[in-house]
Amino acid sequence: MSAPETVDLVVRDADLVVTMDDARSELRGGWVAIDAGVVVGTGASDTEPPTARRTESVPGCVVTPGLVNTHHHIFQNLTRSFAPATDETLFGWLTTLYPRWALLDEEAAYVSAWVGMAELALGGCTTSMDHLYVHPAGAGDLISAEIAAARDLGFRFHATRGSMSRSVKDGGLPPDSVVQDDDTILAESERLVRAHHDPSPHAMVQVALAPCSPFSVTPELMRSTAELAERLDVRLHTHLAEDVDEDTYCLETYGCRPLELFEDVGWGTDRSWVAHCIYPNGDEIERMARWGTGVAHCPSSNALIAGGLAPVAEYLAAGVPVGIGCDGSASTDAASLWLETRGAMLLGRLRNGPTSFSARAALELATRGSAACLGRSGEIGQLTAGACGDLVVWRLGGIAFAGALTDPVDALLRCGPVSAHHTVVAGRFLVAGGELVAASEDVLVRHRTAAARLQGIDA
Repeated sequence: MSAPETVDLVVRDADLVVTMDDARSELRGGWVAIDAGVVVGTGASDTEPPTARRTESVPGCVVTPGLVNTHHHIFQNLTRSFAPATDETLFGWLTTLYPRWALLDEEAAYVSAWVGMAELALGGCTTSMDHLYVHPAGAGDLISAEIAAARDLGFRFHATRGSMSRSVKDGGLPPDSVVQDDDTILAESERLVRAHHDPSPHAMVQVALAPCSPFSVTPELMRSTAELAERLDVRLHTHLAEDVDEDTYCLETYGCRPLELFEDVGWGTDRSWVAHCIYPNGDEIERMARWGTGVAHCPSSNALIAGGLAPVAEYLAAGVPVGIGCDGSASTDAASLWLETRGAMLLGRLRNGPTSFSARAALELATRGSAACLGRSGEIGQLTAGACGDLVVWRLGGIAFAGALTDPVDALLRCGPVSAHHTVVAGRFLVAGGELVAASEDVLVRHRTAAARLQGIDA
């Protein structure tokens, strides 16, 4: 792909451009050229970039592909650090918060999505999925409200139509107020795909189908959803093997382990990616590799809820696609892909030793690995001609980086904390000079009102 004579944007003079191309090229004194929202060229200091309508010189910085978030529940920032649930187990945490989330409406969905994506952009994320699985009666079209927020902000967004169909009365975990019947779920899933899913290259909005978990939906819904996803040619997402209680629940309810249930209902495919997946056995890891099913690794959430250490190195060795997820704001409280990428490096070393997981390996999970989970390899998560024009400029200066002179990629994840200096999506600056470009004051006021209503306190 040759660059036009004049392009929309050139970012140049970086200490290092980490392309994450197939050769994992790193360009000293590098530049990236973007035109019409797409990368049209990269180069090192010994080549000259094309003329640009806007040029940003970024000495003292590292440029990476935009980070990609593969698992989130953005609506949960409305109950961030909610005191009655902060020290619960996973199941106790969920049952405490379900009644709060039953108060969601379109306004709450919009403001939580806008704030959540803005927070992600400030942390170097340019693409995020969201798993919104709570759909109270009369709440309105929550997914379309999220998509409207993404479009208003200019953020690349993968909405997933989550669902829960088994309430407490059916032997599930959620209350009746947040579940729907199978016919409603399937009809709404198809409507949203037809209304919003863009299968074309460089799409800003895509839609996937995402029944919540083995303890909140029926096997029949999982099977019907897999069939619908194949007919509509969209992806599938769910929680899986997240907690030891889930093993017990599946064995007692279905007579099999979570991965066995997953396979039985037709989800063992490269159309699927799953969240957490902390407790597979060796045979199950090999099966996931054969299927091509990806894993959204959520380091902070796994640590905060004490879920366990996911077998990330084992996944990678077997060939399972692995990306990074920050999970819901109420379980991790901070939506920063930089933090999660650093956490993946730290937990990888904790599980398998200090030589087992490098900064570059962690960065690859957050870029190329996450792109594979979302079915967009070669399109996001790398800086190559023809890829989406999504990048992050990280400034490696000041007190936090004093003395970090030998390896800027190691410094990026070992020092800090770090937030993005610039975040660019489709060639547009969402963050410039460390500040959000869009005005946020009005949305923050609206968010506080919605959060107070859900939490039952005065704004």
